[in-house]
Amino acid sequence: MQIGNLKLRTNLLLAPIAGYCDVSFRLVARSCGGVGLACTDLLCPEGVLRENKRSMELAATCPADQPLAMQLYGSDPEKLCDAARWAQDHGASIIDINMGCPVDKITKRDGGSALLCNLYSTLAIAEKVSRVVRAIPLTAKMRLGWDDQRLVAPFLANRLEQLGFAAVTIHGRTTEMKFQGAVRLDGIAEVVAAVERIPVIGNGDIQTPQDAAEMIRRTGCAGVMIGRAALSKPWIFRDIHTYLASGVIPPEPDIEAKCRLMRDHFYNLIRFRNQRVAVCEFRKRISWYAKHMNPCRILRDSMRVIESPADFDAAIDRFLRSRRAAGSGNAAGKCTDQEEADIGLMSPAA
Repeated sequence: MQIGNLKLRTNLLLAPIAGYCDVSFRLVARSCGGVGLACTDLLCPEGVLRENKRSMELAATCPADQPLAMQLYGSDPEKLCDAARWAQDHGASIIDINMGCPVDKITKRDGGSALLCNLYSTLAIAEKVSRVVRAIPLTAKMRLGWDDQRLVAPFLANRLEQLGFAAVTIHGRTTEMKFQGAVRLDGIAEVVAAVERIPVIGNGDIQTPQDAAEMIRRTGCAGVMIGRAALSKPWIFRDIHTYLASGVIPPEPDIEAKCRLMRDHFYNLIRFRNQRVAVCEFRKRISWYAKHMNPCRILRDSMRVIESPADFDAAIDRFLRSRRAAGSGNAAGKCTDQEEADIGLMSPAA
């Protein structure tokens, strides 16, 4: 897939899931294969311009983390322009403007999907940013509209294309829907029909390779963006890419391979953040990985009380020994219905 002057290896994108898709996780997803483009967490223009600690953590990247879209949010055109210049100088392959986040703390600051409520103001912002971002592609991620009375995405996508935006990603829900109800494929198809040349990336409810193929078939979108499903199954991009190319879904990684991904993620967190963050993060993230590591109670219970890298390694080693001793026939380790209920998965916002 081509976005402006950037040629992607695949048409599969990792979503900017707030609080989850930092460089440590992006590298894990990329290592599994199939990721064409990944995106940072939402970046506050004021934060990156001041280069405060939290913003620098969210914007952190490395040579292996390419190509990378840096996503900015807000409604102040001057700050967005300055932040776009900063991002161009700090590793961004694409600048993405967030017009779709439904979270209150973003929309109450007139960012995210609040930009769908005043289109003329939003287009004025987009025009100013488009004058600044010349060397790399400029894109936008949006929802269908604020509510069913304001389904503005087709009009907005068309106008953004005229302003020089190189692609748009459309989540097939309104802001009012949050993450409830089924994604509206017909709404994504309307956005595809509204633009002339630029690719439209579909987003929402992609849990399996078949879901991705169905979204592409029914909407005509050029690619898909995956968010929450990747948190428990970072190899989903590999699976979708193979399925779209051949109709075959590869076997799920075995338990040993899944544990290697967890180790990579943990030590990435130490590398890019610190040991304390790695420990705290994995006490929470184990719930996501555990979904595909059944039977995993011994792992979940021990991981939730780790205090150090040594504890982390011991928990993984103990789990693997228990699996070898048990000779489990479920090599991939999918959760039973009861274990999935026990995990109580969170629902991060994409």
